[in-house]
Amino acid sequence: MLKRIVFSLALVLPMVIIAANTASADPDKLATLRGSALNKEVKAPPIPKVYNDDKRQVRSYPEQPPTIPHAINNYQIDLNTNRCMFCHSRKAVQESQAPAISITHYMDRDGQFRAAVSPRRYFCNQCHVGQTKVKDLVPNDFVDIDRILQEKTKK
Repeated sequence: MLKRIVFSLALVLPMVIIAANTASADPDKLATLRGSALNKEVKAPPIPKVYNDDKRQVRSYPEQPPTIPHAINNYQIDLNTNRCMFCHSRKAVQESQAPAISITHYMDRDGQFRAAVSPRRYFCNQCHVGQTKVKDLVPNDFVDIDRILQEKTKK
């Protein structure tokens, strides 16, 4: 019986401490990326413009999914239709001149190649995102490996 009580206290006590600390937090003093207190309603920032120049963006790291270099507003991607395939399927690339999707998108989870896009790769915007012209929310000092190697060879 005593073991049950000690065990129950061991489970409940951390939750009580966390709840007490959360309840006592002053919403005016919490640091957020939105630039204002959590308990204040602020005007939403304008929706940023999307890069729409159809130029391929440089990838920041190996195996990074390519970004989408054009607007995709109102693109239908659901169980019935994938608007991306109108231009990026193997059949459409000759006419559209868009890059074809990678052969890996036709591979199923067992490594077998399929005639159609694998269901796990069908929803493009799970990995591929459009780029917008916005200021970084947090400082970023990322340096691409190619730049690091160039600087080392110059020295």
